[in-house]
Amino acid sequence: MFSLLSPTSWLPSLPSLDWGSGLLDALLQGLVGACAVSILNNLLKVYFFVGCANHPELRLEKQRLQARWESLETVHLAGLALILTVVGVRVAALVVLEFSLRAVSMLLSLDKGSRDTEKLQLYLLCQYSLGCGLTCGLSFLQEGAPHRTLNLLLGLGLAALLSTGARRLRHHVCRLYELHSSQRYCGVCLSLLAGAHHLLWLLGRTLAVIFIVGNLAAVALINQDFLTTSEAVRFWTPLTICYTLLVIYMQEEQRQRPGLKSHVQTVLVRMCGLFVLLLTVGRWLDLLGILICLLGELWCLVGIRSLLDLCQIQDFPPQRPSVSAPSQPQPSAPAQPEEGTATS
Repeated sequence: MFSLLSPTSWLPSLPSLDWGSGLLDALLQGLVGACAVSILNNLLKVYFFVGCANHPELRLEKQRLQARWESLETVHLAGLALILTVVGVRVAALVVLEFSLRAVSMLLSLDKGSRDTEKLQLYLLCQYSLGCGLTCGLSFLQEGAPHRTLNLLLGLGLAALLSTGARRLRHHVCRLYELHSSQRYCGVCLSLLAGAHHLLWLLGRTLAVIFIVGNLAAVALINQDFLTTSEAVRFWTPLTICYTLLVIYMQEEQRQRPGLKSHVQTVLVRMCGLFVLLLTVGRWLDLLGILICLLGELWCLVGIRSLLDLCQIQDFPPQRPSVSAPSQPQPSAPAQPEEGTATS
C-alpha cells in the first residue's frame, strides 16, 4: 500500500530541513490568515457599497469604494501574510486573547441605538487579530499531524478560493449593483437589495466561531510552556490585570475621541502595555513579536481608513425600509333609524 507522505519526508533528515519545514508551515499559516482578512475586507466593502448606493447623499463615499487598486491590494495582502508569518505563535496568542476580551466587553456595554455602528467598527478593527487567531488555531490543530504541510496546503487552497470569490463579488457589486437592482436582473444584487443586513449576521457568526477556536488554541499554546501551576499563575495573573486595565482605558478613550487617530492611539497603548508586561514575564523573542504586531495592526488600519470614516457618518448603516401593512377599510357605522318612522 502506498501512503501519502509529506514533501519533507522525501528528503534526508537534517536539522536544516526541519527548520525549513517549520518556516514553510508558518508561511502557509500566514497566507491562510491573510486570505481570511481579505475575505472579511471584501465582504465589508460590499456591505458599505450597498448602503452608499441606496442613499444618494453618500455619492462621494460610493465613488471611493468603486475605485480599484489591484496592485495596492496585492501588496497589502502580501505584506500582511509576511507579518503573520514572522510573528511568533505565543505573541499571536496574546493578541487574540486581548482582542477577545475587548470585544466581549464592548458588546456587553453597547446601547441599542449604537449597536450596529459599534459592531461595524469591531468587524473592521478585528482584521489583524483574525489573522492571529487563524494562525494560532492552525498551529494548535495541526501540531504533530503526520501530513501537516499538505493539510496546510489544502487549507490555503480553500482560503484562496474563497478570497477570490469574495473579490469577484465586490467587483461585481461595485460595477453592476445599481443597474441590476433597478432592473431586477441579478439574483445576487437582488439578495443584497432585499437583505444586506444578513451579510453582517453571517460575518458575526463566522467571526465568533473563529475567535472561540482561536482563544482555546491560544490558551493551550501558552500553557505548553509552563511546567508547574505556579509558573502559570505567575504569568496569567499580571496578564489578566493588564488586559482588564487596558480594556477599561480604551473604551473610555474611544467614546471621548472616536476616529482614526483614536484607533491608532489605542493600538499604541495596547502594544506598549503588552511590551511592558512581557518585559517581566516574557522572553526576548516575544518583545520582537510585539513590535511586529504593532506593524501588523497599523498595516491593517491603513487599508480600512476609508471604511472607518464611513462608520463615523451619522445614521450609518442606513435603516432598512419598513414595509407598511395595507390599510384596512374602516367599518361603517350602523345606520341610524330615521326620525319620524312609526314604531310598531
